[in-house]
Amino acid sequence: MEETKSGFSKHIGGINVKKINDSSYEFFAEVKDINLNTAQMAHGGYLCSIADTGMGNAAHRVADNKRCVTISLEMKFISAGKLGDKLIAKVKVQKKTNTLVFLTCEIISSQGVVAVTSGVWKILKVDK
Repeated sequence: MEETKSGFSKHIGGINVKKINDSSYEFFAEVKDINLNTAQMAHGGYLCSIADTGMGNAAHRVADNKRCVTISLEMKFISAGKLGDKLIAKVKVQKKTNTLVFLTCEIISSQGVVAVTSGVWKILKVDK
C-alpha cells in the first residue's frame, strides 16, 4: 500500500492507496480531530478532498502517469463521518478517452456509505 502525504494531502492527515485492478482503486483515511467541523462530524471539505485526491490519483494512473486536473466534481453527502472512523474511498474509472477520465467514488465507514462522488478529469498534454 502506498501513502500519499505530498502536497495538500499532508494537510488533511495523509491518504493510503491500494490498486485493486486497472480500473479500481481504494483509498484509506482516518477521521482525526483536525478533520472535524464544529458539529464534531467530518467536514464536508475533508470528504471532498479525499474524493478529489483519490479520483485524481486514479485518473493520473490510468492516463499513463500524465498530469490530470479536476474539471468537474459532484458530491452527495449521505451520512456523517465521526472522529476515529476509518474511511475507505472506492474509486472506479468509468471511462477514459484521449483527453478525459470519468470516475466515481463511494466513501464508506463501518456504519455504511458516507458520500458518493462523480467527476471528470482532463488529461493534460505533455509539453516537450
